[in-house]
Amino acid sequence: MYWLWYLLIGLVAGWLANLIVQGRGAGLVVNLIVGIVGGLLGGWLVGIMGWVAVSTFGTLLTSVVGAVVLLLIVSLITRKSGERK
Repeated sequence: MYWLWYLLIGLVAGWLANLIVQGRGAGLVVNLIVGIVGGLLGGWLVGIMGWVAVSTFGTLLTSVVGAVVLLLIVSLITRKSGERK
């Protein structure tokens, strides 16, 4: 049952990160993927700093931070590849 909760948190995190980075509205599936991968990235970044995400809010905040970082990295890569053309 916890996997459903993680999917929901990933979906919300991806949606919030998309709003923060001001994307074009990538869609439900892409927001879910960005949120889940962002959650892993955020958990790794928070772990490096020695912090631990506690409670649902902490998990959501960690996932949003990771998803925002992921979207910024992807936008830098796509921007650079677009300049070469």
